Amino acid sequence: MRLRSTSTQRTYRYVRLSLVGVIAFLAVSLTVEIVTGGPLASVSAAFYTPARDVLVGSLCAVALALLVLSGRSVEQMLLDVAALLAPVIAFVPTPVAPADIAAGCAGGSSCVPEQFLPGIANSLISLGIVAVVGIATVSIVALARGTFDRAMIVSVAAAGVVVAALGGWWMLSPSTFLLGAHNAAAVVFFTLIALVAALAAGQPAGSDSRRTRLRVAYGVIAAGIALALALVIGVVVAGAEPAVPLFFIGEAAALLLFAVFWVVQTIEFWNDVDPRARVAAEPSAA
Repeated sequence: MRLRSTSTQRTYRYVRLSLVGVIAFLAVSLTVEIVTGGPLASVSAAFYTPARDVLVGSLCAVALALLVLSGRSVEQMLLDVAALLAPVIAFVPTPVAPADIAAGCAGGSSCVPEQFLPGIANSLISLGIVAVVGIATVSIVALARGTFDRAMIVSVAAAGVVVAALGGWWMLSPSTFLLGAHNAAAVVFFTLIALVAALAAGQPAGSDSRRTRLRVAYGVIAAGIALALALVIGVVVAGAEPAVPLFFIGEAAALLLFAVFWVVQTIEFWNDVDPRARVAAEPSAA
């Protein structure tokens, strides 16, 4: 049983560290693109550059890692919902101004260029089908194991609402979906991460100085993500492109803090194993 616990422990460590590695991978790709192709108005704008493959792949990897870390706490439920939103951020690009795309946009307004629409449709249909099948599978397994408790119901319900809301929006108003889904999903995604960090910061530390330092770190991360989101939303509301790429700075800061959050999580839970494995080991040790 010790081997089982050790294996689980190492798996959780590597998954958390992989989230940091994925963000580092994306950061390198963005840096290469900026050096070779010029400044980016936003991280999301990398979709229209040679960095697109790394951007989309990285966000899909983030979604998978968050699902692997799935649990039954409030924090894990929030991360499950964030995992559903990450592929939407990847597959639905941010709209561009007509001047930014040679083909232009109908009516001279911002849009997602037509050449990308078939790929977006294919990706969203695939994501929707897999999400529905995944939610159903998780529910059936939980029912069979007798673990379909209130926490599981809330988690499954939250995932179902997100899938239904996004699917309904896309089917009922595809034009507004293409214009707003990327930014909406990104804002909600980072809001959820900030909430998870805030919840971690609010956990009692007692007289443990190490836990106190970790709680402070979580608080700084939550506040930092909130400020980054405020900056991004402010740029969008202002409707003007400042000389300084504030949108890019805000997105980059949020991504950096996302990576820092997982560094802190890795430090805090370095020696933790899956509680279910620990419980299963106890009878044998007795």
